[in-house]
Amino acid sequence: MGGRPRRAEREPVMTRWVLHVDLDQFIAAVEVLRRPELRGRPVVVGGDGDPTERGVVATASYEARAHGVHSGLPLRTAARRCPEAVFLPVDADAYRAVSSRVMATLRGFDAVVEVLGWDEAFLAVAGDDPETTARRIRARIRAATGLECTVGIGRNKLQAKLATGLGKPTGVFRLTHRNWFEVLGGRPTDALWGIGAKTARRLRAAGIATVGDLAAADPRALAERFGPATGPWLVRLAQGRDHSPVDGAPRVPRSRGRETTYQRDLRDWRDVRREVANLARQVAGEAAAERRPAARVVVKVRYAPFATRTRGRTLEAPTAEAARIEEAALAALDRFTERRPVRLLGVRAEFAR
Repeated sequence: MGGRPRRAEREPVMTRWVLHVDLDQFIAAVEVLRRPELRGRPVVVGGDGDPTERGVVATASYEARAHGVHSGLPLRTAARRCPEAVFLPVDADAYRAVSSRVMATLRGFDAVVEVLGWDEAFLAVAGDDPETTARRIRARIRAATGLECTVGIGRNKLQAKLATGLGKPTGVFRLTHRNWFEVLGGRPTDALWGIGAKTARRLRAAGIATVGDLAAADPRALAERFGPATGPWLVRLAQGRDHSPVDGAPRVPRSRGRETTYQRDLRDWRDVRREVANLARQVAGEAAAERRPAARVVVKVRYAPFATRTRGRTLEAPTAEAARIEEAALAALDRFTERRPVRLLGVRAEFAR
């Protein structure tokens, strides 16, 4: 299905831009601001900050990343890869406070701001010089917080998001239809935002190895392999097309969850059931406090040493009632057939739309 990609779309005449702002190594950077003596040293944030205990890396500084330390890595593995690293506990309140200052700074611009999380946001702006706006954003965030960020520029959210990765660290990069294939055409398909390793493997099996190959693929053929909606969407993605608007409405979480890592494996599944029931009640309390009924409950089990599985249960009717959420969580747990030792459990309530 390869071949020469179709010619990229011409850029529209109107000077509308999407900017994606991403704070560089956000959590680690906040910790370095609080402890300037750590600047230039490998810093790893995760769990209780004790690499001898179980937990995973929340983030790592660039110095630690150079040693192969990354988010989601077990802390013990991080300590082996980078024994000279400074390990610190997660302080969510501190990161949330700094994030609020960053987002307030972004809202000071003449732009629609869509917050994606603690450390990133999209801005819809107008003008003939988006690079100047990007540099102003970087300067104002630095002045307000002391943090550095990267700004990606595109004609849509897809382009801006990918441009940020190309501009890191602490840079500004423009990616539009004009340079889309020049920059991305020869890269593997999982370079695209929205394509993971599994989909990339399926595409390679179909003879599609690069972004250029995917952009030139027949949407009808991909619809047969990936489904009538997903197949054509993959082709549009590879062509750099995205019509989703920047939405300035307040960000509303789609779910609430709790999880716990156990310092000693749970070997008795009666203990596993008790822990899942307890987590489900906590999640139900949060759903009730927000007056948002759950439509589905998902249980996560991480077996020792580090294999993770999830199972879900859809509720007959949305509810925030603790007994029904607990019942659904236990029903989802019953779908796990392996009774191996467990190191982590989680329960997530997905809210009704």
